[in-house]
Amino acid sequence: MLEGLVCWKCGAAVMDQPLPLSRYAECVLCHADLHVCRLCEFYDPRVSRQCREPIADEVQDKTRANFCGYFQARPAAYHGGDDAGARARAELEGLFGGDPAGGAAADPARARLDALFGGDGKDKAS
Repeated sequence: MLEGLVCWKCGAAVMDQPLPLSRYAECVLCHADLHVCRLCEFYDPRVSRQCREPIADEVQDKTRANFCGYFQARPAAYHGGDDAGARARAELEGLFGGDPAGGAAADPARARLDALFGGDGKDKAS
């Protein structure tokens, strides 16, 4: 077993898997395929085809098992908690006067409008 090898999807330690990893190898915790681009040394989302190996065939789905002959397991493949969408949404909320934590919007214009018309900020169906 390669020391420090963890699942690319959940971060669980990959144990009892013979190396090189088989195309059928899967994580014992989340059952994700392990012979995937996301777990490979050559995987790099910043380059063309997301692979630094220039002569490897292109793999469309980087999270599914494949037959790439250049696959080399990478110990630091797990990047948990990196939700770019939630982070961008929080930044937009903060930029436009909303609550960055995702709670009720702190919109002074809406508060003045509600005070003027006696609304509570909620739409009422008639």
